[in-house]
Amino acid sequence: MPTHLYENRLFLEHKTPEGHPERPDRLRSLNIALEHPNFARLVRIEAKQANEDAVTLAHPEEHLFAVMREIPEEEDRINQLEADTYASQKSLQVVLTAIGGAMAAVDDVMTGKADNAFVAGRPPGHHAERSKAMGFCFFNTVAIAARHAQKAHGAERVAIVDWDVHHGNGTQDIFWDDPSVLFCSTHQMPLYPGTGAKDETGKHRNIVNAPLSPNVGSDHFREAFKSRVLPALNDFAPDLILISAGFDAHHRDPLAQINLVGEDFDWATGRLLEVADRFAKNRVVSLLEGGYDLEGLAESAGLHIARLMKG
Repeated sequence: MPTHLYENRLFLEHKTPEGHPERPDRLRSLNIALEHPNFARLVRIEAKQANEDAVTLAHPEEHLFAVMREIPEEEDRINQLEADTYASQKSLQVVLTAIGGAMAAVDDVMTGKADNAFVAGRPPGHHAERSKAMGFCFFNTVAIAARHAQKAHGAERVAIVDWDVHHGNGTQDIFWDDPSVLFCSTHQMPLYPGTGAKDETGKHRNIVNAPLSPNVGSDHFREAFKSRVLPALNDFAPDLILISAGFDAHHRDPLAQINLVGEDFDWATGRLLEVADRFAKNRVVSLLEGGYDLEGLAESAGLHIARLMKG
């Protein structure tokens, strides 16, 4: 089966202040990498905007309304939602389109149209808690995708693997007491947002955190994956794997101090594909989260997508 890539030029229209790391150039750099002939077999699909009520799969309606109130009417205005999260005129359309792409990607893998899919959207989503936008994130796209898989396709055991260098506190918050969703995270600690200790295990021990100390590299990351993430996945036997695919653990990234290289993301992708082959009929959906050095992002995401294409 082909790998599906969901994209939309609208993703470039979410504007942040000058110098902000979460900027449109992130996707421009990835698109340049995807021009390589190796990606000619990708099935590239334009993501469609989800309805606003899709947000309520993972968030209360009040949170949706709170974000909507912060969207400016003026084209050149940027509103600050909290410390480092900003909204511009088209930000709500952009975020809903990222959600639409994620839901469509889930539809594709759950109905057998594709083995796996990658959603090249922005802004990230994994810091958005049930009722709080934070860390560049408005709504938690991967959590909405998981709920969509359960509601629309009857998925019973959804695993979310988050290798962004920042802990996915929002995803952990949303699924803390839900045994039907396994959340596994590798991340630097200490680092923003300050959560993700090993003893944060969820009400049903469905949360598996594998924190990494600053300045470690490939060996520590791979060992955390092999000793904590993969055993948890094998015990859980998921029928769908979602990846919060942040690439800011790359050694070039300015926002953290983990020293991974592109091949580490290739390796991790391969291990998750093996789990998906055993338990999930190869069903994997990957969503872009962080990654703020343009060269590191393009290299790492390119290798990740190339591995998805190999199956």
